[in-house]
Amino acid sequence: MTTYLKGYTVKPFITTSNGTVIFTDGTNQLIPNQQQCEAYGYRYDQSTGTCVAFVNSSLLQKTLNNANTKIQGRKNTVETGVMNGMINGNNQKIKRQANNNFINGIGNIVNAEVNNNIILGTNASSNISNSLVIGGNKASDGAIRQNMLFMYGCDTTDGSTVDSFVNNTTDSFFVPENNTICYFQSETLAIRVGGTAAGSAGDFKAWVERGVVLNDNGTLSIDRSRTSPASSGTTTGWSPINAVSGSNFRQTVKGAASMDIKWSSTIRIMQMRFPNIT
Repeated sequence: MTTYLKGYTVKPFITTSNGTVIFTDGTNQLIPNQQQCEAYGYRYDQSTGTCVAFVNSSLLQKTLNNANTKIQGRKNTVETGVMNGMINGNNQKIKRQANNNFINGIGNIVNAEVNNNIILGTNASSNISNSLVIGGNKASDGAIRQNMLFMYGCDTTDGSTVDSFVNNTTDSFFVPENNTICYFQSETLAIRVGGTAAGSAGDFKAWVERGVVLNDNGTLSIDRSRTSPASSGTTTGWSPINAVSGSNFRQTVKGAASMDIKWSSTIRIMQMRFPNIT
């Protein structure tokens, strides 16, 4: 049992399950002051006014999860489970389990489970992993204008029409936010890597498709056009098409029978918010 230190009339009595140390004066249990706490070798928590023997396991896990995150600036927030984040600026947020993100500016947000992003500027919001997002606003504007850059991809082995996905991740699409208008430019490259049909590996074709997607109070519409600036070899029937379906900005591609083709698209989005117009 702990004895009284010289000059002190209180001593540690019990340590609770959350790590808080309760003292006693021999009769009553009490919360020690900072001097009393530290005299017995414990840590005094200024924020809670308690004497602490160890960090609660849930708090410890949160600290470990965020151990490699660096923050410079004021009023920035990092939620639980964030790894390897970097924030430079003010009033910015990385939400839960969003890893390997760099944010520079004011009022920017990386949403939950969104990874490997660079967010720059003012009042930008990122919802897609492996993307570059730039907020083009002054602080008082709110999140009106932003640019996004990300990639779609897929493989085809026949002439059927299939979906291309964000980061070639099944069922992953860009979702235009409610009451936004998005100018897009999709630069697509397809290259043949195998198959038994006429032509050969290395045949390729490229397309540039551009247009506008409108999300008016949850209803999506699109206006678009497409050109093909380059091709080589046997590419008859190859085609990408950008469209909207439900809440998604969707890209489908069509290859050819007995051709193994890899598809890659760089998508640039310029997004603006607006009030309801219907």
